[in-house]
Amino acid sequence: MARYDFRTSRLFVADPLVAGARLALTSTQSNYLINVLRRRPGDTVLVFNGRDGEWRAKLDGAGRRQALLAVVEQTRPQPAPGDLHYLFAPLKAARLDYMVQKAVEMGATRLEPVITRHTQVERTNLHRMRANAIEAAEQCGILSIPEIAQPLTLAQAIAALDHSRLLVFCDEEADVSDPVAALAACRVAAIPMRLAVLIGPEGGFAPEERSMLRQHPRVVPLSLGPRILRADTAAVAALALVGAVIGDWR
Repeated sequence: MARYDFRTSRLFVADPLVAGARLALTSTQSNYLINVLRRRPGDTVLVFNGRDGEWRAKLDGAGRRQALLAVVEQTRPQPAPGDLHYLFAPLKAARLDYMVQKAVEMGATRLEPVITRHTQVERTNLHRMRANAIEAAEQCGILSIPEIAQPLTLAQAIAALDHSRLLVFCDEEADVSDPVAALAACRVAAIPMRLAVLIGPEGGFAPEERSMLRQHPRVVPLSLGPRILRADTAAVAALALVGAVIGDWR
């Protein structure tokens, strides 16, 4: 079987996955398979739970309200977990949905809302964030669901960061002419790095926040070029840079 099978429907489930297990899907999942995708008994579905790898299952009963799956065999083992924390100032719903999905696609293993001085949206729907993270993982062949953290103030979030973790924070006022070179200077051979990427609000960081961020033992202020980016665009740009230079794209 190909490394990724994008032609078969994939579902995240909470149950343990072993050959012979029978899974009762939620009403939402059942409706999606039976009424939206028009799957029928005997059709194949790929399932994963973030712990046991990916498994092939067969639709084994399709009632009006609940579908059952019979787990057949493992198609991919669970990969080693990454270690990329993504910290961000919350956005309005639609743009936050997009940002969460892209962060998951880019390999984030923890999503942490951070409240800064200029944050415009202080209430975050964590349940919706998790739903978007699961949807992105289902669609992109990812076998892990990132941790969804409770919102913290910027001071609390920085204080909670382990001193060994490299903090990359994006700031339009950073004196960095070559972001690739700035990141490459932090690289240590092929050793996987423990990373945190921080994207601030569209109003930028306050001066005292920049000062506080620079006090972290391992920190890289990063400019993302000559244009001012929206926060959700900056997320994709920053995570792509980090992944390519010091992350798991290498």
